Amino acid sequence: MRSSTLLERFSRAFHDHPSLSKIVVLFAVSGGGLVAYAEANSGGQAIVPVEAESKKKRVVVLGTGWAGTSFLRNIKNPTYDIQVISPRNYFAFTPLLPSVTCGTVEARSVVEPIRNIVRKKNMDIRFLEAECVKIDAENKKVHCRTSNGTNLNGKEEFVVDYDYLVIAIGARSNTFNIPGVEENCKFLKEVEDAQEIRRSVIDCFERASLPNLSDEERKRILHFVIVGGGPTGVEFAAELYDFVNEDLVKLYPRVKELVNITLLEAADHILNMFDKRITEFAETKFRREGINLKTGSMVVKVTDKEISTKEKTGEASSIPYGMAVWSTGIGQRPVVRDFMKQVGQASRRALATDEWLRVEQTDSIYALGDCATINQRKVMEDIVAIFSKADKDNSGTLTAKEAREVIADICERYPQVELYLKNKKLGDVVDLLKESKGDVEEESIELDIAEFTSALSQVDSQMKNLPATAQVAAQQGAYLADCFNRMEQCEKYPEGPLRFRGEGRHRFRPFRYKHLGQFAPLGGEQTAAQLPGDWVSIGHSSQWLWYSVYARYLSLSLSNVTFKHDSFSGDLISTLLIAKFSKQLSWRTRMLVISDWMRRFVFGRDSSRI
Repeated sequence: MRSSTLLERFSRAFHDHPSLSKIVVLFAVSGGGLVAYAEANSGGQAIVPVEAESKKKRVVVLGTGWAGTSFLRNIKNPTYDIQVISPRNYFAFTPLLPSVTCGTVEARSVVEPIRNIVRKKNMDIRFLEAECVKIDAENKKVHCRTSNGTNLNGKEEFVVDYDYLVIAIGARSNTFNIPGVEENCKFLKEVEDAQEIRRSVIDCFERASLPNLSDEERKRILHFVIVGGGPTGVEFAAELYDFVNEDLVKLYPRVKELVNITLLEAADHILNMFDKRITEFAETKFRREGINLKTGSMVVKVTDKEISTKEKTGEASSIPYGMAVWSTGIGQRPVVRDFMKQVGQASRRALATDEWLRVEQTDSIYALGDCATINQRKVMEDIVAIFSKADKDNSGTLTAKEAREVIADICERYPQVELYLKNKKLGDVVDLLKESKGDVEEESIELDIAEFTSALSQVDSQMKNLPATAQVAAQQGAYLADCFNRMEQCEKYPEGPLRFRGEGRHRFRPFRYKHLGQFAPLGGEQTAAQLPGDWVSIGHSSQWLWYSVYARYLSLSLSNVTFKHDSFSGDLISTLLIAKFSKQLSWRTRMLVISDWMRRFVFGRDSSRI
């Protein structure tokens, strides 16, 4: 037997005993230095006596997406027995999926094995690769079906009991029941979807290169249609355009003139959730590059060769295509729909939770991420209770002093109040009361219930649902983990706002989403970035900012990042944006993504079908 090399021994020792080392790895990148520092915790799980284990609260987490994985990374309380159930044993970094479709980034570079995350937690956490098919809220059980066809007992289905249930299974692509979409279109929600799209793009070029086809058939095969003008659809269209014009035209020179890319959007503009400046730039860029942008065009039917659309003018048309990608929004998974019927929410589009992410009409089930939405309570529903709580002397009128004493609790419990004051440019609730009473001195303000109701009557108009984004899901997962970490402490010492309809305070502060900005890669090494405070950046500098978010410590010059209307510190913006993703990325993932980008710059994208 040949002797092991030093490298083999080191690798084996590191994998067998991850707690032995804190490894510093140095790479040379473009003449600069890139330092990767990785710290591994002990991989062993804590050994707990049987008696102690039986007393632990059982927490079942459904899903390993942004919300579920964020919860797992942040949970620290060892008094829980946690079981994670998901049909996929990895976390996928979905913002980079469009890059996987065209070989810019490899699939393995955007996934992180869940068992890697679990083994580094000094807690009792177990992972089961299975799909939840039914939630029995009455008996606190979840019914699961194994993904690989059988489990250790030789059964295809099994049941798991819980004390607390965390539903974070995400959502599926919404087809709006349009005929033919499910059968003929590709979707872009999972890693497997991105890999299938990549194979299909190459297949189209290979088929179009065959000698027995007419030019009309070649044009159809090389017509790529993207339905949906949101961030995912726009980014995929941009990635596909770059892939075709930078790589594939060199490999298939005979058919390069026949390639066509069309982006369909039912609304009047693409990227509606972004600033108008970004929307206008993206539309101008796409039209200049030859991407066929059709807005106000609604898909009504899809066959294996044609997409039928209806324009806003009422005109109908048919678009022949070779490959179609559907990216128009999200819908509920069957297990969530069934559960919504159980809890009386059948008419809703998503699971309704309170401000603490607890599913309404339940006491131990939480939902977060794309499968749920927070049903923010309206001020007008509690206006009498609020007035009564604030009127401490029971005089029947509310003074400015009494209003000030509860304003912090009101704003925390009803964030629309703070937003309304901000939009009206009012300092606090007293300014709002003065506005309703007219020009009077603060000391003389006294409002009865009718006047108080009138003063706050427009506040609820500021309520908005949170977007279904990775940023929201990740923050919700971290928030809920923090609540579980401090459950016992907050039972004894509540830290939330006043209970206006009861006594005492709520255990926890309500969940508050902090928007840190969003990116829209537009191809050609150009990206649009929109950050809080109306900061908008468009162009090549933003592309490098986009790279830095994922690389984190990649040596990039951000000092020349210029924003419309003003300039801003690139390092500060980078730090803010990194904050929302860094906890989800391991050093393994960061290094793989960086190496994929470097390979693409040097060798181009991979055009194989493997």
